[in-house]
Amino acid sequence: MTLETNPAIDAALARRLVDTQFPRWAGLPLRRHAPAGSDHVIYRLGEELSVRLPRHAGAIRQAAKEAEWLPRLAPHLPLAIPEPVGVGEPAFGYPWPWAVSRWLDGEVATVDALSGSADAALALAGFLTALHRFDAEPPADLAGRPLAARDSATRAAIAKAGDAFDAAALTRLWDDALAAPGSDRPAVWCHGDFHTGNLLTTGGRLSAVIDFGELGAGDPACDLIIAFTLMTAETRACFRAALDVDDATWTRGRGWALATGLNAYVAYAAVNPRVAEQTTRQITEALAG
Repeated sequence: MTLETNPAIDAALARRLVDTQFPRWAGLPLRRHAPAGSDHVIYRLGEELSVRLPRHAGAIRQAAKEAEWLPRLAPHLPLAIPEPVGVGEPAFGYPWPWAVSRWLDGEVATVDALSGSADAALALAGFLTALHRFDAEPPADLAGRPLAARDSATRAAIAKAGDAFDAAALTRLWDDALAAPGSDRPAVWCHGDFHTGNLLTTGGRLSAVIDFGELGAGDPACDLIIAFTLMTAETRACFRAALDVDDATWTRGRGWALATGLNAYVAYAAVNPRVAEQTTRQITEALAG
């Protein structure tokens, strides 16, 4: 099997990997978790653990990255994050590292539940403030891509989206985002994929942030995507005030939301109504500001 081949993943494979590499958990029940993300197949192992197996080569660095950095980040953050407890090795034809973490209870955050919550907006601002102030020196291999690196793909997505959106308005926003002055501070630690689907709630309140596969150092504007995937204009204003975001950073954040939303829209909207709805909202809110 080569790295270019996405492996077949089923419960029998997951069971063999766990039982041979972590025999202390061999007796725990294993059941597939749904919905899983696009990057991993997820199994719940007993009541307290999860097993995450990368689906494709683009996700194979995540297990080691999270194992190294999340325990160092966790004490500094006001919301729970995954707690890695083991990194598995390739075996039985499965070619990549995989992870075992503590299970985090909660429901995936939804716009219906949290978009109007000022408390949620303030909690997210507090989380990002703490994350962006984390003072450990990031290694060079965790440097994030600049917004400008998305230019050609974003312009192609604007064209591909056709009449679904106002192409002229999309282009104006994208041009403004690229023209906005960059941050005058050193690169900061960023989640890198900070959207509604990577938040958990318990009892109707935010409780955890998950999926740090894009964790790295870069422009803090990339983490403003959450303002456009989750919030309303009113709660977005609370969020921005709590973060004390300047105009240039906010404009770049709108650009990040536009670029990531368009990328997902043109890739999945035609075949996935849920993605179509979510990304349409994200793009529309980015245009609104």
